[in-house]
Amino acid sequence: MVLFSLVATHADIDLETVAQLSTGASALATSALAGSPAVAGAIVLSTCNRFEIYGEAPHPDDVESARAALIAQLSGSTGLNEQLVARSFNTHTGPDVTRHLFSVSSGLDSAVVGEREIAGQVRRALITAQHEGTASSGLVRLFQAASKTAKDVGAQTALGARGLSVVSVALDLATELSENPDWSAKKVVVFGTGAYAGATMSLLRERGCTDVSVYSSSGRAAGFVATRGGTALDAETLPAAVAAADVMIGCSGADTRVEASELAAIRANSPQPLIAIDLALTHDFDPAVGSLDGVELLTLESVRLAAPQEQAESLAQASSIVAGAASAFEQEREARSVDSAIVALRRHTMDVLDSEMEKVRARHGCTAAAEEVEFALRRMVKQLLHVPTVRARELASNGQQEDYVAALEALYGITVEPAAAKPAAACPVAHDANAVMPDAGDGARRHTA
Repeated sequence: MVLFSLVATHADIDLETVAQLSTGASALATSALAGSPAVAGAIVLSTCNRFEIYGEAPHPDDVESARAALIAQLSGSTGLNEQLVARSFNTHTGPDVTRHLFSVSSGLDSAVVGEREIAGQVRRALITAQHEGTASSGLVRLFQAASKTAKDVGAQTALGARGLSVVSVALDLATELSENPDWSAKKVVVFGTGAYAGATMSLLRERGCTDVSVYSSSGRAAGFVATRGGTALDAETLPAAVAAADVMIGCSGADTRVEASELAAIRANSPQPLIAIDLALTHDFDPAVGSLDGVELLTLESVRLAAPQEQAESLAQASSIVAGAASAFEQEREARSVDSAIVALRRHTMDVLDSEMEKVRARHGCTAAAEEVEFALRRMVKQLLHVPTVRARELASNGQQEDYVAALEALYGITVEPAAAKPAAACPVAHDANAVMPDAGDGARRHTA
């Protein structure tokens, strides 16, 4: 089995293309597994800054077929040209897959370097894939190791200690642009009720903002504010709230958005300026609102450009932890790759032993002497298998497992069949379904309104 990944991020393509790709995320893994034998497992990681597909293929020769199948599925679900989809992704295989995901989970590859929310998004991507039955055992181990690495980075370095995220940087920008930096004096309207909106509400409270209204096109605002505070809005009360607002923040990514003409009409008689913060990947606000008089528009791109750089020492420490963890994971994975060969050798040896013991019992019966012979032979076989097993692990850790397999075939005529990808258990990652896990920072793929 071989791991691979298709990576499209803010570092390589524009956020509009990332948003377009993400619209096909929901059923991609399930469809790919059902449609191509080259895809043995798949996990999709989709956030406001990235769209990544992690897969497992039966053999290195199957990676290109698996990639083609995933791109075709994504093209069909998004309506994007297949060549455009293909150009949007960088393909990683082998150790590059591990190093990249560990860096992502640890916040080293985020638009806001060092943000911690992406680690939660990586965990939830695994949980989703397990519930959908698309996470192979190899991918489960990869994602669990990535989560552990993120925890180690958080515990052992100062990276992310300032609590930076997309939301916090956006609010910092809004503070700088405001005539009055006091958030306790501001009226804010939040669009959306997902985890991203929850993180926004939490940070607004920390800054002393108490006049917060929440709108959801799907009618979830009342339930949302019941546990987080604020005032629920509906279609009738929304216009008046927007007219009086100092700041409005889009976190929903809903199919409907605030158009520039609509906002101009609503705020025609509003004396105060408005800061519109659009944190939804698919845009809650028409980009043209930034051209309206008295309106300042902040987007994910604005946040990316304004994000401060973490200290070089912390980055170096975190990068060292990630590199070490990735190397250790790859060594363990290489060692696992000879498990089938070890099992085949043991089975071959035990079959020979059982055959010889049948001859002993046929000649001597089930006597004490026969039992002693069997005990001695099994002990001898165990000792004989010890060195070949140890050598198998050593060769695998050096990437020489194929040499070991070839030796078994040459010496014993043993053909080692590749292990099939095993489906993972439904949900081995412990989590609290009622806990608030903010999707700030690298963001969520589509924040439900």
